[in-house]
Amino acid sequence: MAKICVPVCVRHSDEMRDAIAAAVRVADIVELRADCLVDPQATAAFLHESAHTIKRSLIVTMRSPEQGGRAQIDYKARRRFWSSLKKLPADSLIDLESDLVSEYSTRESSGDMPVDWGRVICSHHDFTRVPDDLEKIFERMAATAAGIIKIAVQADDATDCLPIFKLLERAQVEGREMIAIAMGDAGVMTRILGPSRGSFLTYGSLEEERGTAPGQLTTRDLREVFRIDHIDLDTRVFGIMGHPVRHSLSPRIHNAAFAAVGINAVYIPFAVQDALEFTRLMVHPKTRALDWKLDGLSVTAPHKSIVMQALDWIDTTAMEIGAVNTIVAQDDQLRGYNTDAAGFIAPLRNRLGPLRKVRCAIIGAGGAARACSWALSEQGADVTILARDINKGESLADRFGVKCRELSGGAYDDFDVVVNTTPIGMRGELENATPAIAEQLRGVRLAYDLVYNPIETRFIREARAAGCEVLGGIEMLLAQAVEQFELWTGSKPDIEVMRAAALRGLSS
Repeated sequence: MAKICVPVCVRHSDEMRDAIAAAVRVADIVELRADCLVDPQATAAFLHESAHTIKRSLIVTMRSPEQGGRAQIDYKARRRFWSSLKKLPADSLIDLESDLVSEYSTRESSGDMPVDWGRVICSHHDFTRVPDDLEKIFERMAATAAGIIKIAVQADDATDCLPIFKLLERAQVEGREMIAIAMGDAGVMTRILGPSRGSFLTYGSLEEERGTAPGQLTTRDLREVFRIDHIDLDTRVFGIMGHPVRHSLSPRIHNAAFAAVGINAVYIPFAVQDALEFTRLMVHPKTRALDWKLDGLSVTAPHKSIVMQALDWIDTTAMEIGAVNTIVAQDDQLRGYNTDAAGFIAPLRNRLGPLRKVRCAIIGAGGAARACSWALSEQGADVTILARDINKGESLADRFGVKCRELSGGAYDDFDVVVNTTPIGMRGELENATPAIAEQLRGVRLAYDLVYNPIETRFIREARAAGCEVLGGIEMLLAQAVEQFELWTGSKPDIEVMRAAALRGLSS
């Protein structure tokens, strides 16, 4: 079982009891962040009065500002704090930065605070990068008497996780207990896979907005979405490669599907900036530098075209579209597929039947428009691309032998189907925008929005007001995910399990 530590970071001492009680309900270990308190010295009184009521192992931390602490305290104040903690619960741990570990390890300095070194976490944090001398930092910390070493560094690309996994391997070989974490969205895989690869614990917050470090997942997501307690070295690894990917629904969809059929697998968001380097160092069976059972990937923006250079074989559909959204690692090869086209067309055919000569307008000329144009052309539809950038639109239209015209504010009543392939309407800054209003959509039979978050976009609402049938992006998302699951596992998933997981994600 993976051990999850929930940090408690509150401003006032009278909040600690309730915050710790909430953490205890979901945590294996509770970390009390004294540096978050307005009066850190209140920690000693609280522990004296209430430590016996905390039914979990406890880590007491006073983080320095240089190491990510919340309080503006100097070295002397940190030292006074630790000297005030004369007695801690028997199973508690203390987190000391390496400067204090060095001081307290000298015989002269430890008189005011007897140290049980087996209960000390010697920690080092770098919130800017992965240091070039990471191995030397580990060696210095390993030379201390501290029972546990903790190293947390900032990852800017998923490949920055490699040195963290290497440190965990080294710590196991050398018999050292270690916590190793890559922070930031690019480091999420270390938080999910770390315990199965030897990390003493991983950190999880009670709520997303209450995380105490970049990239920290919630305890609920660690247990319920990623099923961290079931991950071991035999777990097959899948994931989504893109940038950004933190709020993708795909991990919820695929992990729920794996759980439903009892497959020992986990699906992880990989925040990747350099797709070719990530593929070489972590994905391709012949060149990967990490010993793990990575068997497949989803690929999203902006990597669907560039990643094709790193593949050994590409499906005809993907080649014609010019984009890969699914990779299968098989027989020491990487094989590329495109399930976007099938995922897009299936809900449309289910709703309208044969699409031959159906007049379809595609709003946008980006990556999604490529798959839609190809799929509709294959079905014999009459396709027109509507683009603000007419040169980009004409280039796409020429590729697939379809028509193109400039996107304007005119009516769409000469089309049967209007498809929004742009991000307009997506949750966030674009949420209240729409590529078309009801007045423009009157006379259109069906409006199809590829945006799936929110479930009902303004475009969908305008289309309903115009009397159109509607399809939301969740249908394409699920349909293409079904195709991916079959490519990876050889079995068909329960789409209703996937749907329920996606809807939970959208409502959370």
